[in-house]
Amino acid sequence: MSSTPKPNTKQGFDPIALLLEGRAFFALIAIIVVFSLLSPNYLSVANFLVMASHVAIYGILAIGMLLVILNGGIDLSVGSTLGLSGCIAGFLMHGVLIESAGVILYPPVWAVVILTCTMGALVGFVNGALVALFKVPAFVASLGVMYVARGIALLMTNGLTFNNLSGKAELGNQGFNWLGFNRLGGVPIGVLVLATLAILAGLTLSRTAFGRWLYASGGNERAAELSGVPVKRVQITVYVLSGICAAIAGLVLSSQLTSAGPTAGNSYELTAIAAVVIGGAALTGGRGTIRGTMLGAFVIGFLSDGLVIIGVSSYWQTVFTGAVIVLAVLLNSIQYKPKANA
Repeated sequence: MSSTPKPNTKQGFDPIALLLEGRAFFALIAIIVVFSLLSPNYLSVANFLVMASHVAIYGILAIGMLLVILNGGIDLSVGSTLGLSGCIAGFLMHGVLIESAGVILYPPVWAVVILTCTMGALVGFVNGALVALFKVPAFVASLGVMYVARGIALLMTNGLTFNNLSGKAELGNQGFNWLGFNRLGGVPIGVLVLATLAILAGLTLSRTAFGRWLYASGGNERAAELSGVPVKRVQITVYVLSGICAAIAGLVLSSQLTSAGPTAGNSYELTAIAAVVIGGAALTGGRGTIRGTMLGAFVIGFLSDGLVIIGVSSYWQTVFTGAVIVLAVLLNSIQYKPKANA
């Protein structure tokens, strides 16, 4: 009596694959260990919470960027959208003059938040429409929108900064600094906003039809379209969501500073891309997770703050960040390199 041999399904331990899969986590642990040895002030709960509040800005931007990159695109306008969002919020907090009525309206903070996020969504829609409907390459479309958004911010402010954005009780617009300075259970509100957005994005990607459509269209747009995926709608939606995330990041940053300037968020688009790439997402689309992106954001944030704490020049910080991006892309190329058929 013969029996058919069972295939050997047991895989051998591959340390290289483990390092590639968990590189963001291992990098974060290494950063914490190294800077804790170099500075006694680094390894403390108070410092971690401060650094986390800084990471919140990068992380919120990175969530929107991940959605766009999963779709096979890129959004270079998020930094400028962040700056424009802060200027819109600052403009509204300082009052809107209605010359015909001779009055100045001071919108409540909730209205400022809604109007600012609407502006972010509009910027994202312009990006998405250019890419999905007019077939403009994502790099070119978002690059053009980046300059337009930054230019509008400069025109609005004449190159100056909106200060004292806390609001006043007698004007009914107090509380704008709540996002930046308040804490809930000792955790900064900005960090809680980041956690909420990350959870929502994670559930959307893993539990909804939109998440499946996004991975499918990013992996193979033509095949997804033939399978009934509304590719154009998905493309527009991810850019709108990226714009909203950038607007939220602008609100959090302006609240932390209680001021808003037209140059805020300069080069933050590169930081967001770096966080996504360090987290293991493929720039070609279709691969990436929220968990990895959050780890990537913390790697960038904790590295930058650690260099500040030990007194490294800001110029060297730029060098280190660029080196990390190049290394992350190289590791991604190795991880996602097609394997030859046996």
